[in-house]
Amino acid sequence: MKLKDSKLNKDQLLQAYRMVKEARMLDERLWQLNRIGKSTFNISGQGAEVGQVAMALAFEPSKDYFLPYYRDMAAAMVWGMSAKDILMGSLGKEADPSSHGRQMPNHYGDRKHNIVPFSSTVTTQYPVATGVALAMQIDESDAIALTATGEGSTAEGDFHEALNFAGVQKLPMIFVIENNGYAISTPNSEEFGVKDLSIRAKGYGLLGKQVNGRDFAETFLAFKEAAENARNGKGATLIEMLVDRLTAHSSDDDQRVYRTPEDISEMKENDCVGLMEQQLLAENILNQDELDSIKEELSEKINQATEEAEAMPNPTADQLMTHIYGEE
Repeated sequence: MKLKDSKLNKDQLLQAYRMVKEARMLDERLWQLNRIGKSTFNISGQGAEVGQVAMALAFEPSKDYFLPYYRDMAAAMVWGMSAKDILMGSLGKEADPSSHGRQMPNHYGDRKHNIVPFSSTVTTQYPVATGVALAMQIDESDAIALTATGEGSTAEGDFHEALNFAGVQKLPMIFVIENNGYAISTPNSEEFGVKDLSIRAKGYGLLGKQVNGRDFAETFLAFKEAAENARNGKGATLIEMLVDRLTAHSSDDDQRVYRTPEDISEMKENDCVGLMEQQLLAENILNQDELDSIKEELSEKINQATEEAEAMPNPTADQLMTHIYGEE
Protein backbone atom coordinates (compact mmCIF):
# COMPACT_ATOMS: atom_id res chain seq x y z
CA MET A 1 0.00 0.00 0.00
CA LYS A 2 1.06 3.61 -0.48
CA LEU A 3 1.91 5.65 2.61
CA LYS A 4 -0.92 8.03 1.76
CA ASP A 5 -3.39 5.13 1.97
CA SER A 6 -2.95 5.38 5.74
CA LYS A 7 -5.02 8.63 5.58
CA LEU A 8 -2.35 10.33 7.69
CA ASN A 9 -1.34 13.81 6.55
CA LYS A 10 2.14 14.82 5.43
CA ASP A 11 3.22 16.06 8.85
CA GLN A 12 2.05 12.83 10.51
CA LEU A 13 3.89 10.69 7.94
CA LEU A 14 7.00 12.79 8.40
CA GLN A 15 6.83 12.29 12.16
CA ALA A 16 6.34 8.55 11.68
CA TYR A 17 9.41 8.35 9.47
CA ARG A 18 11.48 10.33 11.96
CA MET A 19 10.51 7.82 14.66
CA VAL A 20 11.47 4.90 12.41
CA LYS A 21 14.81 6.44 11.50
CA GLU A 22 15.67 7.48 15.04
CA ALA A 23 14.94 3.97 16.32
CA ARG A 24 17.21 2.44 13.66
CA MET A 25 20.06 4.84 14.34
CA LEU A 26 19.75 4.41 18.09
CA ASP A 27 19.74 0.62 17.67
CA GLU A 28 22.97 0.91 15.70
CA ARG A 29 24.46 3.04 18.47
CA LEU A 30 23.55 0.43 21.08
CA TRP A 31 25.46 -2.18 19.07
CA GLN A 32 28.48 0.12 18.93
CA LEU A 33 28.42 0.63 22.69
CA ASN A 34 28.23 -3.12 23.20
CA ARG A 35 31.08 -3.90 20.84
CA ILE A 36 33.43 -1.41 22.51
CA GLY A 37 32.60 -2.78 25.95
CA LYS A 38 30.50 0.06 27.32
CA SER A 39 27.36 -2.07 27.62
CA THR A 40 27.09 -5.75 28.42
CA PHE A 41 24.28 -6.87 26.13
CA ASN A 42 22.03 -5.82 23.26
CA ILE A 43 19.02 -7.40 21.62
CA SER A 44 17.94 -5.66 18.46
CA GLY A 45 14.72 -4.58 16.79
CA GLN A 46 16.31 -3.79 13.44
CA GLY A 47 13.92 -4.87 10.69
CA ALA A 48 10.76 -4.26 12.74
CA GLU A 49 10.86 -0.47 13.14
CA VAL A 50 8.29 0.37 10.46
CA GLY A 51 5.79 -2.15 11.81
CA GLN A 52 6.32 -1.10 15.43
CA VAL A 53 5.90 2.61 14.73
CA ALA A 54 2.78 1.99 12.62
CA MET A 55 1.40 -0.22 15.39
CA ALA A 56 2.05 2.23 18.22
CA LEU A 57 0.68 5.25 16.36
CA ALA A 58 -2.77 3.63 16.33
CA PHE A 59 -3.04 4.02 20.13
CA GLU A 60 -3.33 6.82 22.68
CA PRO A 61 -0.28 6.49 24.96
CA SER A 62 -1.64 9.09 27.36
CA LYS A 63 -4.28 6.58 28.53
CA ASP A 64 -3.58 3.21 26.84
CA TYR A 65 -1.09 0.72 28.32
CA PHE A 66 1.79 -0.97 26.52
CA LEU A 67 3.32 -4.26 27.66
CA PRO A 68 6.26 -4.76 25.27
CA TYR A 69 8.89 -7.39 24.72
CA TYR A 70 12.62 -6.97 24.31
CA ARG A 71 12.63 -6.00 20.60
CA ASP A 72 10.03 -3.25 21.00
CA MET A 73 12.34 -0.26 21.29
CA ALA A 74 10.76 1.68 18.40
CA ALA A 75 7.26 1.21 19.81
CA ALA A 76 8.42 2.16 23.31
CA MET A 77 9.83 5.39 21.90
CA VAL A 78 6.53 6.21 20.19
CA TRP A 79 4.89 5.58 23.58
CA GLY A 80 7.11 8.23 25.15
CA MET A 81 10.57 6.88 26.01
CA SER A 82 13.47 9.00 24.77
CA ALA A 83 16.77 7.99 23.25
CA LYS A 84 18.45 9.02 26.50
CA ASP A 85 16.03 6.81 28.48
CA ILE A 86 16.93 3.81 26.31
CA LEU A 87 20.65 4.51 26.55
CA MET A 88 20.53 4.84 30.34
CA GLY A 89 18.91 1.41 30.49
CA SER A 90 21.64 -0.14 28.36
CA LEU A 91 24.35 1.54 30.42
CA GLY A 92 22.74 0.61 33.75
CA LYS A 93 22.33 4.16 35.04
CA GLU A 94 20.44 5.10 38.21
CA ALA A 95 18.05 7.38 36.30
CA ASP A 96 17.05 4.59 33.89
CA PRO A 97 13.22 4.71 33.97
CA SER A 98 12.85 0.99 33.29
CA SER A 99 14.58 -0.31 36.41
CA HIS A 100 17.03 2.31 37.76
CA GLY A 101 19.87 0.28 36.27
CA ARG A 102 18.85 -3.02 37.87
CA GLN A 103 17.49 -4.92 34.87
CA MET A 104 19.11 -6.20 31.68
CA PRO A 105 19.29 -3.82 28.69
CA ASN A 106 16.28 -3.75 26.33
CA HIS A 107 13.77 -4.46 29.10
CA TYR A 108 11.59 -1.42 28.55
CA GLY A 109 9.29 0.05 31.15
CA ASP A 110 8.24 3.55 32.15
CA ARG A 111 5.53 4.20 34.71
CA LYS A 112 5.22 7.81 33.54
CA HIS A 113 4.35 6.67 30.03
CA ASN A 114 2.11 3.65 30.81
CA ILE A 115 4.75 1.14 29.72
CA VAL A 116 4.65 -1.91 31.99
CA PRO A 117 8.06 -3.62 32.47
CA PHE A 118 8.44 -7.32 31.82
CA SER A 119 10.37 -10.41 32.79
CA SER A 120 13.22 -11.95 30.80
CA THR A 121 11.17 -15.15 30.75
CA VAL A 122 9.34 -14.86 27.42
CA THR A 123 5.56 -14.38 27.16
CA THR A 124 4.93 -13.47 30.79
CA GLN A 125 3.69 -10.06 29.63
CA TYR A 126 0.71 -11.71 27.89
CA PRO A 127 -1.23 -12.81 31.01
CA VAL A 128 -0.17 -9.63 32.83
CA ALA A 129 -1.69 -7.62 29.97
CA THR A 130 -5.00 -9.41 30.41
CA GLY A 131 -5.00 -8.26 34.02
CA VAL A 132 -4.38 -4.68 32.95
CA ALA A 133 -7.20 -4.89 30.39
CA LEU A 134 -9.55 -6.48 32.94
CA ALA A 135 -8.89 -3.63 35.37
CA MET A 136 -9.76 -1.09 32.70
CA GLN A 137 -12.90 -3.04 31.83
CA ILE A 138 -13.98 -3.07 35.48
CA ASP A 139 -13.34 0.69 35.70
CA GLU A 140 -15.50 1.15 32.58
CA SER A 141 -12.63 3.06 30.98
CA ASP A 142 -12.23 3.36 27.21
CA ALA A 143 -8.49 2.73 27.60
CA ILE A 144 -7.03 -0.44 26.07
CA ALA A 145 -3.94 -2.60 26.48
CA LEU A 146 -1.42 -3.55 23.82
CA THR A 147 1.04 -6.39 24.33
CA ALA A 148 3.58 -7.97 21.99
CA THR A 149 5.90 -10.93 21.80
CA GLY A 150 7.85 -12.95 19.26
CA GLU A 151 6.49 -15.92 17.37
CA GLY A 152 8.64 -18.33 19.35
CA SER A 153 6.63 -17.37 22.42
CA THR A 154 3.45 -18.81 20.93
CA ALA A 155 4.65 -22.23 22.09
CA GLU A 156 4.44 -21.10 25.72
CA GLY A 157 1.45 -21.81 27.94
CA ASP A 158 1.20 -18.15 28.92
CA PHE A 159 0.29 -17.29 25.33
CA HIS A 160 -2.68 -19.65 25.18
CA GLU A 161 -3.90 -18.93 28.70
CA ALA A 162 -3.92 -15.19 28.03
CA LEU A 163 -5.84 -15.55 24.75
CA ASN A 164 -8.35 -17.86 26.37
CA PHE A 165 -9.01 -15.48 29.27
CA ALA A 166 -9.28 -12.48 26.95
CA GLY A 167 -11.79 -14.33 24.79
CA VAL A 168 -13.95 -15.35 27.73
CA GLN A 169 -13.96 -11.85 29.22
CA LYS A 170 -14.04 -9.95 25.88
CA LEU A 171 -11.21 -7.77 27.10
CA PRO A 172 -10.27 -4.43 25.51
CA MET A 173 -6.83 -5.36 24.24
CA ILE A 174 -4.65 -6.29 21.29
CA PHE A 175 -2.19 -9.18 21.28
CA VAL A 176 0.70 -8.95 18.80
CA ILE A 177 2.97 -11.67 17.45
CA GLU A 178 6.04 -10.10 15.83
CA ASN A 179 7.06 -12.93 13.54
CA ASN A 180 10.62 -12.39 12.32
CA GLY A 181 11.11 -15.94 11.10
CA TYR A 182 13.35 -17.24 13.88
CA ALA A 183 13.07 -18.15 17.55
CA ILE A 184 16.77 -17.56 18.25
CA SER A 185 18.08 -20.13 15.73
CA THR A 186 14.89 -22.15 15.16
CA PRO A 187 13.11 -21.29 11.88
CA ASN A 188 9.33 -21.00 11.53
CA SER A 189 9.15 -24.40 9.84
CA GLU A 190 10.27 -26.02 13.09
CA GLU A 191 8.24 -23.78 15.41
CA PHE A 192 4.61 -24.39 14.40
CA GLY A 193 2.53 -26.26 11.84
CA VAL A 194 0.48 -23.38 10.39
CA LYS A 195 1.37 -20.63 7.92
CA ASP A 196 -0.73 -17.94 9.58
CA LEU A 197 -0.52 -17.72 13.38
CA SER A 198 -3.40 -15.24 13.51
CA ILE A 199 -5.86 -18.07 12.77
CA ARG A 200 -5.33 -19.22 16.35
CA ALA A 201 -7.49 -16.27 17.42
CA LYS A 202 -10.64 -18.02 16.23
CA GLY A 203 -10.20 -20.88 18.70
CA TYR A 204 -10.37 -18.41 21.58
CA GLY A 205 -13.19 -16.23 20.30
CA LEU A 206 -10.91 -13.37 19.27
CA LEU A 207 -10.58 -11.38 16.07
CA GLY A 208 -7.46 -12.31 14.12
CA LYS A 209 -5.40 -10.82 11.32
CA GLN A 210 -1.99 -11.17 9.68
CA VAL A 211 -0.26 -8.02 8.39
CA ASN A 212 2.93 -7.20 6.52
CA GLY A 213 4.91 -5.25 9.10
CA ARG A 214 7.16 -3.86 6.37
CA ASP A 215 4.14 -1.98 4.96
CA PHE A 216 3.44 1.09 7.09
CA ALA A 217 -0.08 1.86 5.82
CA GLU A 218 -1.32 -1.74 5.95
CA THR A 219 -0.03 -2.16 9.49
CA PHE A 220 -1.34 1.17 10.77
CA LEU A 221 -4.83 0.60 9.38
CA ALA A 222 -5.01 -2.91 10.86
CA PHE A 223 -4.09 -1.70 14.33
CA LYS A 224 -6.35 1.33 14.06
CA GLU A 225 -9.29 -1.00 13.35
CA ALA A 226 -8.30 -3.34 16.19
CA ALA A 227 -8.02 -0.43 18.64
CA GLU A 228 -11.44 0.89 17.62
CA ASN A 229 -12.97 -2.56 18.10
CA ALA A 230 -11.44 -2.87 21.56
CA ARG A 231 -12.70 0.56 22.63
CA ASN A 232 -16.19 -0.22 21.35
CA GLY A 233 -16.64 -3.42 23.33
CA LYS A 234 -15.93 -5.86 20.50
CA GLY A 235 -13.21 -7.63 22.46
CA ALA A 236 -9.59 -8.50 21.81
CA THR A 237 -7.71 -8.96 18.54
CA LEU A 238 -4.67 -11.12 17.77
CA ILE A 239 -2.43 -9.62 15.06
CA GLU A 240 0.50 -11.48 13.54
CA MET A 241 2.91 -8.86 12.21
CA LEU A 242 5.44 -10.18 9.70
CA VAL A 243 8.79 -8.45 10.18
CA ASP A 244 12.49 -9.15 9.69
CA ARG A 245 15.37 -9.65 12.11
CA LEU A 246 18.31 -8.02 10.38
CA THR A 247 20.76 -8.82 13.16
CA ALA A 248 21.60 -11.91 15.14
CA HIS A 249 19.25 -12.87 17.97
CA SER A 250 21.38 -10.85 20.39
CA SER A 251 24.91 -9.54 20.85
CA ASP A 252 25.86 -13.03 22.08
CA ASP A 253 24.64 -14.81 18.92
CA ASP A 254 25.96 -15.25 15.37
CA GLN A 255 23.16 -15.87 12.88
CA ARG A 256 25.64 -16.77 10.14
CA VAL A 257 25.84 -20.17 11.79
CA TYR A 258 22.23 -21.04 10.91
CA ARG A 259 21.27 -18.63 8.08
CA THR A 260 22.72 -18.62 4.59
CA PRO A 261 24.61 -15.58 3.23
CA GLU A 262 22.01 -15.33 0.45
CA ASP A 263 19.15 -15.23 2.96
CA ILE A 264 20.79 -12.48 5.01
CA SER A 265 21.72 -10.46 1.93
CA GLU A 266 18.22 -10.61 0.44
CA MET A 267 16.67 -9.59 3.74
CA LYS A 268 18.93 -6.55 4.05
CA GLU A 269 18.22 -5.51 0.46
CA ASN A 270 14.53 -5.36 1.41
CA ASP A 271 15.14 -3.48 4.67
CA CYS A 272 11.87 -1.89 5.84
CA VAL A 273 13.53 1.47 6.56
CA GLY A 274 14.91 1.70 3.03
CA LEU A 275 11.53 0.67 1.59
CA MET A 276 9.79 3.44 3.55
CA GLU A 277 12.34 5.97 2.31
CA GLN A 278 11.68 4.86 -1.27
CA GLN A 279 7.95 5.39 -0.71
CA LEU A 280 8.51 8.86 0.75
CA LEU A 281 10.44 9.81 -2.38
CA ALA A 282 8.05 8.15 -4.83
CA GLU A 283 4.98 9.78 -3.27
CA ASN A 284 6.69 13.21 -3.19
CA ILE A 285 6.35 13.44 0.59
CA LEU A 286 10.07 14.15 1.03
CA ASN A 287 13.04 14.66 -1.29
CA GLN A 288 16.56 13.27 -0.90
CA ASP A 289 17.95 16.48 0.59
CA GLU A 290 15.24 16.37 3.27
CA LEU A 291 16.01 12.72 4.03
CA ASP A 292 19.71 13.56 4.37
CA SER A 293 18.91 16.51 6.63
CA ILE A 294 16.77 14.36 8.93
CA LYS A 295 19.55 11.78 9.19
CA GLU A 296 22.09 14.46 10.10
CA GLU A 297 19.76 15.99 12.69
CA LEU A 298 19.03 12.60 14.28
CA SER A 299 22.72 11.75 14.35
CA GLU A 300 23.42 14.88 16.39
CA LYS A 301 20.47 14.07 18.66
CA ILE A 302 21.71 10.54 19.35
CA ASN A 303 25.28 11.73 19.91
CA GLN A 304 24.02 14.21 22.50
CA ALA A 305 21.81 11.60 24.16
CA THR A 306 24.77 9.22 24.33
CA GLU A 307 27.02 11.81 25.94
CA GLU A 308 24.34 12.75 28.48
CA ALA A 309 23.54 9.13 29.31
CA GLU A 310 27.20 8.20 29.80
CA ALA A 311 27.65 11.15 32.16
CA MET A 312 24.73 10.08 34.40
CA PRO A 313 25.61 8.49 37.77
CA ASN A 314 25.57 4.75 38.30
CA PRO A 315 23.42 3.18 41.04
CA THR A 316 25.08 3.19 44.44
CA ALA A 317 25.57 0.05 46.53
CA ASP A 318 23.39 1.30 49.38
CA GLN A 319 20.40 1.41 47.00
CA LEU A 320 20.76 -2.22 45.89
CA MET A 321 17.64 -3.41 47.70
CA THR A 322 15.52 -0.32 47.04
CA HIS A 323 12.16 -1.14 45.39
CA ILE A 324 12.68 -4.86 46.04
CA TYR A 325 11.23 -5.22 49.55
CA GLY A 326 8.35 -3.23 51.04
CA GLU A 327 9.20 -0.49 53.50
CA GLU A 328 7.32 -0.02 56.78
